[in-house]
Amino acid sequence: MKIISALKYIFSFIGIALLAGAMMLNNSTTTFLESAIAVPGSVVDLVSVRGENSITFKPVVEFATRDGQKVEFTSSMSSNPPPYSVGEAVELLYLPVDVQNAKINNYAELWASYWVTLVLGIAFSFVGGLMVTVSLLRKRRKNRLQRTGVAIEAKFQSVAANHSVSINGRNPFVIVCQWLDPVSGELHLFESENIWFDPSGFIKSDTLKVWIQRNNPKKHHVDVSFLPKLKS
Repeated sequence: MKIISALKYIFSFIGIALLAGAMMLNNSTTTFLESAIAVPGSVVDLVSVRGENSITFKPVVEFATRDGQKVEFTSSMSSNPPPYSVGEAVELLYLPVDVQNAKINNYAELWASYWVTLVLGIAFSFVGGLMVTVSLLRKRRKNRLQRTGVAIEAKFQSVAANHSVSINGRNPFVIVCQWLDPVSGELHLFESENIWFDPSGFIKSDTLKVWIQRNNPKKHHVDVSFLPKLKS
């Protein structure tokens, strides 16, 4: 399924973009703090913000710049209960060239966007990176088994749904086969990689080729190269 293959790159791209965004937010906030002027202000109102399932409140703050200009702005942060009460004194930070984009001198107000973006970037990058790593390791193991492993003929048992994986409500199929080790007398069950269509009608033989690692059949690869390629 092409979407499975694409997901690892999509997650990685989103993660990298978010991490780049977090770096830009960090630089922007740091630059703002280096040049901002601190002045006292007060909360004059609370603006309600209706969400899908809740109502939060943003403080409206009034302050005077050092040259006497009166400024009123609405904070970008909202919460319930309100973060401040009407009449409460707060410290403001502003740039003389952009007084309307003043900020309350509060850690959450200044850094929340950065931390949210950073955490999301790390999460997406981790998931995407993990998916890419797993995919590469599986491909490497398959190539190594075909190069240095032993090819055996295992008896076809069944086609089963892999309920541990689900995409849009669909589960992939796996081919199950078994092999009796003639040396140890142990019976081994093998499962193929995930197949995003029912392969039952394409299995014409009672046996399937399986590549196993010498002396360790747990590391194996069921050869499904006889199956048709699924069109995206």
